[in-house]
Amino acid sequence: MGEKTGSRSEMSSQNSAGDDSGEAAEQGIGGLFGHGPRPRWRGEWLGLPESGQGAVATGGRRLLGFLADIVLAALVAGLFTVPEPPGNWSLLAWFVITVVPVAFFGFTPGMLLTGIWVARVDGSAAVGAWRAVVRCALTGVLVPAIIRNADGRSWLDRLTGTVVVRR
Repeated sequence: MGEKTGSRSEMSSQNSAGDDSGEAAEQGIGGLFGHGPRPRWRGEWLGLPESGQGAVATGGRRLLGFLADIVLAALVAGLFTVPEPPGNWSLLAWFVITVVPVAFFGFTPGMLLTGIWVARVDGSAAVGAWRAVVRCALTGVLVPAIIRNADGRSWLDRLTGTVVVRR
C-alpha cells in the first residue's frame, strides 16, 4: 500500500489509506503554511508524477494558455463588432471558449496549444459545468488563479477539486 503508482483514480484513496496517509496529512498541513516538510515535487501529495505526462503544469504553461485564450476571445468577438473594437464582448467570447470546452473536454484552446488540461482530483472523467464556470469566474479575478500552494494548485483548483496537469 505504501507504493505510489501516480494514477489519478488513486489520488484520493492514497491520501486516505495506506502507510503514507498519516505522513502525507502532516506534511500537507505543515507545507501549506510554511511549517514543516514540503513535498519533494509539485503534485506529490496528490499522487502525481514529478515530471512528464500527468505532472502538475507549470505557471508558465498556464500563463501562455491563458494569454492564447484571451487573444482568441478578442479575435472571435472582433469578428462580430468590426469595425469597432470588441470591448466587453471579448469577455463573453472568453467565457464561452473557456467554460464549454473545459466542462466537456477538460481544456481550453490555449491549454490545448500549451499541452495542459484540467483534471479532477477525485479521478472522475469530466470536469463538469459548475466547476468550469467557477474556474472561469475566479480566473477573471486573477488573484485566485495566481496564488498557489506547495502542490502547484491555485485557489480556484482547490475550490473546484481540480488540478492542471501536462498532457
